[in-house]
This record gives sequence, C-alpha cells and structure tokens, in this order.
Amino acid sequence: MHIAVLMLALMTVANPAWAPAWAEAANPIKLVVLGDSLSAGLGLPAQQAFPAKLQKALQDKGIEVDMTNAGVSGDTSSGGRDRLDWSVPDGTDGVIIELGANDALRGIDPDLTRTALTEIVQRLKARKIAVMLCGMLAPPNYGADYAARFNSIYPDLAKKFGVPLYPFFLEGVAADAKLNQADGIHPTAAGVDIIVRNILPTVEAFIGTIAGQRR
Repeated sequence: MHIAVLMLALMTVANPAWAPAWAEAANPIKLVVLGDSLSAGLGLPAQQAFPAKLQKALQDKGIEVDMTNAGVSGDTSSGGRDRLDWSVPDGTDGVIIELGANDALRGIDPDLTRTALTEIVQRLKARKIAVMLCGMLAPPNYGADYAARFNSIYPDLAKKFGVPLYPFFLEGVAADAKLNQADGIHPTAAGVDIIVRNILPTVEAFIGTIAGQRR
C-alpha cells in the first residue's frame, strides 16, 4: 500500500474528523418531492414516477439520497401548503417543490398561487430545509395577461429567496403526444425519463449545496 494512503487510513480510524467528504455517503441526503400528479406518477407504476427515477439517476452517478414522493394528484399550491407539515417530516434536508400545474389548469388567481408558494418556501426555510423550485407555465387559453402573471411567479420567488429554479418542469415533454399519456397532460415513463435527464444537473447542484452546508 502506498505510504500516503496508509497514513490517511490510519488517521481516519484514529480521528473521524479526518474522514474524507465521501464518507458522508453512509448518511444519505433526505429529499422530499412536494408536488401534484406530475410527480406523484399518475397512471404509472410507483417505480416509474419522477421521484423514483430521479433517485435511480442520482444513484447511477454515485449520489446516495433518501427520496420521498410527496406528490398528491389534484393538489394545488394551496393544497401543498396546507399539508406541508406532515408531508415534510423533521430531518428532511431538502425539498423539491413541483406545484402550480393544477392552479394554471383551473385558472386560479395567480396572486393566490404566489401567496401559497411564498408561504411554503418561507416555512421550509424557517425549518432550515433547503428548497428547489420547479417552474410551471400557464396554458395559452387564459390569455397573455394571465400567463404573464402566472409565469413570473417562479423566477420572482427564486430571486427573492435565493433558491435554485428549474424553469419549466415539463421542458421537452409538454405537448408531445409521444411522451404523454392519453390525457395529453401526464408524462409516460419515457416522458419522465426526459424530465429526469433535463433536471438532473440542477438537482445535482442543489444536493451539492446541501452537502457543502453539512461540513
């Protein structure tokens, strides 16, 4: 064994403080995906849902996480806020927020959506839990004014609270019939694969920030 490697091994045993950063792999980062049917995996087996596939993609890159799917089909941003405390247990390191699609589909006043998402971020930050926002875009049928008010929510909140933003959760999948189920809204397993591939760099950076704060 090379002398430097032997010395590092002896120092690590003698003093855990010398353990390299990768030793933290034994204590995986705990993430919760707080969302609606898009993350819950409506119409798909549990292992094909976004949180499960994201966890697998991270594991394939050597990143160990404890991922919880807290997606509830039909949930609005207000619904996510109202169940926040029991959906995000103590000990959670980070939350990926995927909410707002149902708000837009139902034409809910963007001010209500903004207020709900603001309260979610504030309450999580007060608990010292890291936050990542997944943006959503309004459908065109409500007009340009509604779209402008709704679409600005996510970048505004990301800037206000200094949290990472993935601009559009359905990037590369929305409106593609081949990548959505018969309802034209919910991704197929292949669609989820694309979402995971596209969002992975943002999630990796998010996890890296959490890991850095642990040291």
